[in-house]
Amino acid sequence: MSPANTREVVLDSPSSSPITPGGRWQPAPRHAPFVIGVIVVAVVMVWLTGMGQSNFAAAMMIVDPRPFSWDTFSTLAGRLEALSMTLSGGQVWRLLTPDFLHFSWTHIIFNSVMLWFLGSQIEWMDGRARLVGLFLVTSLASNLLQYLVSGPLFGGLSGVVYGILGYCWLSQRRLPRFQFPPALVTFALMWMIIGFTPVPEMIGVGRMANEAHLGGFLAGLAMAAIMPPRRYRR
Repeated sequence: MSPANTREVVLDSPSSSPITPGGRWQPAPRHAPFVIGVIVVAVVMVWLTGMGQSNFAAAMMIVDPRPFSWDTFSTLAGRLEALSMTLSGGQVWRLLTPDFLHFSWTHIIFNSVMLWFLGSQIEWMDGRARLVGLFLVTSLASNLLQYLVSGPLFGGLSGVVYGILGYCWLSQRRLPRFQFPPALVTFALMWMIIGFTPVPEMIGVGRMANEAHLGGFLAGLAMAAIMPPRRYRR
């Protein structure tokens, strides 16, 4: 059987997993161009924003905090008003651009590795359209929830990564096809719970975008519940 025909036989066995390009369980970069594109943009933005330290970083935030007094973001009503003013001014892109704002190389490297590991499998096995939809939904859910709870000073692809993980975990239970250790979900959930405690700041990690993680994960679960798995052909 040639790699070119890897989608030609329906996989109905609950224990089956499709063979990915070239017989590997991890797709090659040419099979997941959307994931590669997202990672490249994120790395470029790390350079352009000086890891979130330059003025350009404000253009990436869900709301530019500079025109507002900081007291505006101290209440939910103030945060909603600032967001409404931003969106009514046509700056709709800000709902997604916080994904590309990272504050350290560790931050961007970890998110990129996880996005590639799981996102490339979704793009190859479930299709690029499914991954793009998943990216948009989890991005919106994670960014909006984080902003409504804490204000505009956050960024990163972590919410999307948690959303992709939630999607893979739940959709995998309906039709096994992704390759990842089950312990990864346990570790990610434990890390999210720890993020709601003072532990990360105590060990020098800093404040985490916990609501973004939670919002992304729940959105990923919802997408997996709503969208049935595709039937694969080998």
